[in-house]
Amino acid sequence: MTDQTFMITTPIYYVNGDPHIGHAYTSIAADVIARFRRLDGADVFFLTGTDEHGQKVEQAAEAAGLSPKAFADEVSARFRAMADRLGISYDRFIRTTDPDHYAAVAALWSRLEAAGAIYLGAYEGWYAVRDEAFYGEDELRTDASGRRIAPSGAPVEWVREPSWFFRLSDWQDRLLALYEERPDFLGPSRSRNEITSFVRSGLKDLSISRTSFAWGIPVPGDPSHVVYVWLDALVNYISALGFPDENNPLWRFWPADIHLVGKEIARFHAVYWPAFLMAAGIEVPRRIYSHGWWTNEGEKMSKSLGNAIDINALTDEFGVDAVRFFLLREVPFGNDGDFSRASLISRLNTELANDLGNLAQRTLSQIARNCDGRLPARGEATEDDSLLLASADALPALVRAALDRLALQEALEEVWKVIRASNAYIDRQAPWVLKKTDIERMGAVLRVLVSVLRRVATVLQPYMPASMARLLDQLGVPPDARRIADLGSPLLTGTPLPAPQGIFPRHVAADAAS
Repeated sequence: MTDQTFMITTPIYYVNGDPHIGHAYTSIAADVIARFRRLDGADVFFLTGTDEHGQKVEQAAEAAGLSPKAFADEVSARFRAMADRLGISYDRFIRTTDPDHYAAVAALWSRLEAAGAIYLGAYEGWYAVRDEAFYGEDELRTDASGRRIAPSGAPVEWVREPSWFFRLSDWQDRLLALYEERPDFLGPSRSRNEITSFVRSGLKDLSISRTSFAWGIPVPGDPSHVVYVWLDALVNYISALGFPDENNPLWRFWPADIHLVGKEIARFHAVYWPAFLMAAGIEVPRRIYSHGWWTNEGEKMSKSLGNAIDINALTDEFGVDAVRFFLLREVPFGNDGDFSRASLISRLNTELANDLGNLAQRTLSQIARNCDGRLPARGEATEDDSLLLASADALPALVRAALDRLALQEALEEVWKVIRASNAYIDRQAPWVLKKTDIERMGAVLRVLVSVLRRVATVLQPYMPASMARLLDQLGVPPDARRIADLGSPLLTGTPLPAPQGIFPRHVAADAAS
C-alpha cells in the first residue's frame, strides 16, 4: 500500500474525427493503471480530454458547415461520451478551448520568451496538415502517383510564412543526457531507440506559430500568429493542474508519472515536450510510454476500407468489461495487436465464462445449497489449501510489479495462473463428494475458494470494474472493504451471501449460430 501522489495521462484526442478503438485502447489502459493505484492507496490524478485547435480542425469544421468551436464542441462531446461509456475514471476531461488552458499556454509562452528560448523568423519547408507536423526533406518519400508524402503517408505541402521558432537545437545534448540518465523515461525499448536515434541525427529549431489560419490560441503580444497546435496541446498536462499557479493544490501531482501515448505521437512527447519544459524551468515528466496500433482481421483500419471498429457497437454486443478485458489480454502492452472477433469470443468464453465465471458459480452455488447460503468457517489448512492461498496472497504484489512495468497483459496472466490453479484445486478436493463424507472439510474447501476469489476479484477491479463489483457483492465483501489493504481483514464466518448469479455469459460466433 502507498500514500504517494500519482498522475497518469492519455494524450488529448484530436477532434478532426470520431473516437475509435485506438482511442479506447489508450484510455482503458490508463484507466486500469489509475484504478489500481487508487486501490493501492495512492492519491491519483487521471487526465484525459480533447485537442481542438489547428488547421485540420478548421478545415473539417468548414467542410461540416460549422464554426470551429461548434464543430469541436460536437466531437469533444463524443469523446467524453466514449470515456464515460467505457467506465474511464478520469479526474478531469480537459479541452484546449477551456479558458484556464488558454491562460496556461500564454504563461508558458511568456516564460519561453523571457528565457530567450524563442525568436521571430520565417518558416519555409514541408508541412503535413493531416499530421499538423513539419518534416525535413530527408524524412519524405514519394508515393505511387509521384507526390511527396510524410513518413505517416500524409501529403505534404511547401509553405512559407512568418513564424516564431523555439530553439530546439539548443536542447539536443540535454535531451540525450536525459534519456541516458533515466533509462525508464522512454518506453518501450523500440520507441526509446527510435527517439534517441532521431535526436542524435540532429535537431533543428522548431516553428511554433502559424499565420495562415486563425483557429488557435493567439501568440501573446503578436496576435497575427496562433500558437502551433503541438505546443498548445502539450501544455494541457500542466494547465489541468493550475499552471502557472504552482501554489494550486493540484500542482502536487507534477511531474506526471506516466504519459501514455500512441507510437505515432511519441516524438512530440519525448522530444518537444521535455525541451519546452526544461527551457521554461519546469520539471519533466517521469515517464513517456508509447503503445502499438490495432489492425482489424490483419488489415490496417482506415476510413477508405470502412473497417474501423465501432467501439459502441462492440460494447453493445459483448459488454464494456469484456471488451476492456480483451484489449488488454490479447497482446503485450506496447506491441501492435490484431483485432479478431474469433479471438475475442474465444477469450471471453475460455477465460471469463469458463475459467473465472465457472469457478465462481461452482463455489457460490455449493455454498448456497450446502451451507445455508452463509460463508462457511475456515478449517485447519492442508498443504493443498496453503499453496493455493499463498498464490492468491501474492497476487497484489505481482500485479503491482507488472503494472509498474506497464506489463498489463502480464498482470492478467498472473491472475489467471491462480484462477487455473483454483479450478484444479476444486476438482481435486471435490466438495460435492465431501458433502457426503466430511461436511466440515467441504465448508473449509469452499471457504478457501471464497478467499481466493476475493483476492482475484479485488485485483481485477481495475480491468473489469462493474463485473468485479458484482462478484464481490456475491462474495459478501462490503463496498467499503474492496481496496488492497482490506484483504488483510478476513470476512466474517456466517456472513449471508446473496443468491449466486452468472457474471460472464458465453458467446456464440455469428457463423456458428446461423
